[in-house]
Amino acid sequence: MRKLIAGGIVVGSLDITYAILFWSFRGVAPTRVFQSVAAGILGKASFSGGMNSALLGAACHYFIAFSIVIVYWLAAKSLPVLTRHAVICGIVYGILVYIVMNYVVIPLSNAARPKSFNPLWVSMSVIVHMFLIGLPAALFATAAITSRRASDASGRPRG
Repeated sequence: MRKLIAGGIVVGSLDITYAILFWSFRGVAPTRVFQSVAAGILGKASFSGGMNSALLGAACHYFIAFSIVIVYWLAAKSLPVLTRHAVICGIVYGILVYIVMNYVVIPLSNAARPKSFNPLWVSMSVIVHMFLIGLPAALFATAAITSRRASDASGRPRG
């Protein structure tokens, strides 16, 4: 369980660091980045919600990050190929996460639709989802599964 928690923290931190850095070069404050996540629940009201909506955005962001790791872990427990080939499967998983988030989750949320297409944001976001979200999610989930198998075989407590 600790490895899954660590995975959620790492995935969430890598993703939000990317978003904050990307948008900071365009003059967007970190608070607004978190508020944009909360906009999925609050809509436009998120941007006038101050620190409270930013904290809600942070909570939502990390909930999603933990969910991404847990989904891979659940799938990998049933599909051993996901642990045997965690690197390539994690990269592909990152692409799938990008697609689901941008074409299912966000459109179904209260977040406003982008006013224009930003090819740099999209291309970098796909790469980030591959290598900073999908890959670490797969590696942490795989570590959780393999450490559990090792502790089950040895009789030692799980970590």
